[in-house]
Amino acid sequence: MKTQLFFIGIILVFASCKTAKLPQTNDPQIEKIPDTIALITEPDTVYLITQKGDTLSSLDEEVEIEMVRLLPDTVTIVAVGDIMVGTNFPDKSYLPRGTGRYLWDHVRPILQNADITFGNLEGTILNDGGEQKECNNPKLCYLFRSPEYLAENFRENGFDLMSVANNHANDFGETGRKNTQRVLDSLGIAHAGSIDQPFTITKIGHLKVGFCAFAPNRGTVSIHQYENIKATIKHLDTLVDIVVASFHAGAEGSKHQHVTRKREFYYGEDRGNVYELAHLMIDNGADIVLGHGPHIVRAMEVYKERIIAYSLGNFLTYGRFNLRGLAGEAPILEIQTDATGRFVAGQIHAFRQSYSDGPRNDLNLSSIKTIQRLSLEDFPENPVTIDDQGRIIYLQN
Repeated sequence: MKTQLFFIGIILVFASCKTAKLPQTNDPQIEKIPDTIALITEPDTVYLITQKGDTLSSLDEEVEIEMVRLLPDTVTIVAVGDIMVGTNFPDKSYLPRGTGRYLWDHVRPILQNADITFGNLEGTILNDGGEQKECNNPKLCYLFRSPEYLAENFRENGFDLMSVANNHANDFGETGRKNTQRVLDSLGIAHAGSIDQPFTITKIGHLKVGFCAFAPNRGTVSIHQYENIKATIKHLDTLVDIVVASFHAGAEGSKHQHVTRKREFYYGEDRGNVYELAHLMIDNGADIVLGHGPHIVRAMEVYKERIIAYSLGNFLTYGRFNLRGLAGEAPILEIQTDATGRFVAGQIHAFRQSYSDGPRNDLNLSSIKTIQRLSLEDFPENPVTIDDQGRIIYLQN
């Protein structure tokens, strides 16, 4: 499903000179390199083996070796915004046809061909039941309950990480929240942001990835508890190669396109200061920061050689979503980093949602133009430029 990680340069992550048996594998690929060096590839790890004595003769031979885990020279991360693939609440008229597979036809190749693919899951995965959320304002109350069969699309389309930290995570109470996590676990998709699982560590290819997510909503890990955010990210940073942090924050709608660098409110709810939050995350060890929540795209910047996407907007939201104008822009952000998370380059792929057929190629490149404009206006000091084709060029490279 995923492309292999290619090795252009060698990054030495750990090295120990010891007497040990070489790694055991059912079908090792051993490439002998002159001067007693061999490359051994196992399903989950690549080792550089340097023997201190005679030529390697057997995998069972006990020899003094130096083992070094190799990481890729570059990593490709694809990220999208809000996903809600259909809801059977309040009735089944808000479900797509069949399995909903057709909704993904135009975006599938990009999503599948990345080392790490991320999205924000709006709502719950639950066939029926659950404890319905009560809303102070019924006119603003939308509850999302996606049947389990629709979730298979996440695995088929290559998702590795999903945030469950948003204002719809608790639409159907603890029952919905825990069933969502159970289904994602069964699909092999790492998730974070619920009070039940604030963060996670997963292995994707040859990388250890730490993932955490935050929101201002019940049942999620709060964006307002800065000391907890700092501690979580610092902890992950000591254990993994790359830390991905996500937040659901910022006021909603076309009147709130800009990153104000101030605290934002929406219908009385404190939606946080996204600028302060994103910088705090990177200051404490996050390598990639991915925002969502306003239901429109916002600016991007690079801070301390790490990329921040302040909002990726809506991506694939079927049924009960406003998709007019800016709300219909559905970009895919593709970025390359080195194996420690430093930003190298990127590409914005422009898509636009339709009400019935999912995201489709946007020949007008609307989301690229919007992100380009907002990034120039909100971050004139930004060390990246976004060209008219959506290429994100790091000026310090």
